[in-house]
Amino acid sequence: MPARDISHNAVRNALEKDGWQITKDPFILRWGTRDLYIDLGAEKLIAAEKSGDKIAIEIKSFIGSSPVTDLENALGQYILYYDILTRLESDRRLYLAIRQETYSEIFQEPIGKILLENQRLCLLVFDAKLEMIVQWIP
Repeated sequence: MPARDISHNAVRNALEKDGWQITKDPFILRWGTRDLYIDLGAEKLIAAEKSGDKIAIEIKSFIGSSPVTDLENALGQYILYYDILTRLESDRRLYLAIRQETYSEIFQEPIGKILLENQRLCLLVFDAKLEMIVQWIP
């Protein structure tokens, strides 16, 4: 099993503060003979008579020497998990969790904006110090 991201506990706590129940830590995807590990699986009940929302969260801290290389690696992992998750649990939405600073540095720049404009990924933006969710995109 891969090492946890340095922001793992901050994201987990932020999700719980937001009313999410962590159901899988890690969320294991089995595809063929391979196991892949998404950081978290969570569910939230909307109302007693409705089915709940289900999400999977991949956490990335973007602490490498190149933010573009971090983005390329995160996007490749996100696409792989997204494609497999769509086949195995199509009712679960995948989010890439990033710190608020990373959102400002990458996703408010043209290189990140194009990904959001083309709806390539869903983001969960969090404040690591306050352990709070700042924004869901979309």
